[in-house]
Amino acid sequence: MAFEDYQTKDSVVVVYTGEGKGKTSASIGLLARALGAGWTVAYIQFIKAWEVNEHKFIDAIMPLYNDKLLFYKGGKGFYNAGDISAKAVSEVEHQKAALQTYQTALQTAQSGDYQLVICDEINNAYNDGLLSVDQIEQLITSKHPKTSLCLTGRNFPEQLLDKIDIATHMTKMKHHYDDKFLANEGIDY
Repeated sequence: MAFEDYQTKDSVVVVYTGEGKGKTSASIGLLARALGAGWTVAYIQFIKAWEVNEHKFIDAIMPLYNDKLLFYKGGKGFYNAGDISAKAVSEVEHQKAALQTYQTALQTAQSGDYQLVICDEINNAYNDGLLSVDQIEQLITSKHPKTSLCLTGRNFPEQLLDKIDIATHMTKMKHHYDDKFLANEGIDY
């Protein structure tokens, strides 16, 4: 097929999933690319409650892009992964936070105000039973036609693969955590 035979799309749905590192980092790269192109971007954080360095980065660039960038932090911590910050939070609070963050993501994606909506760790909220596959599907299928969507987190529901345009599966080949070394600030978070 010749290049001139290809078409363009008004929007795409991108998924970064898998057990390997780099899903959130890839979404931050997508955020940078979109802002560089002059797009309006909403970055909606599910799960992560602590101050990670990607949050500091977004906070640092907010003054430059405050009319083009929405940053919403809705997480209460990793629910089933032994996260210390999450242990002090009840199951009901986790469910409430996930639902509120989902509603924010849904309204933002449907509004047409943003050209890109990134839902970081939404797949983890699904995997932890805080969101349903139907909710993920509704987010994908009811977004504004000109709004691109990026979903990150482990174990994207495979039954929804036909609803998305780009899927990247991050595969861990080796990680120093497996050798009982803690995550490194600046590399892992």
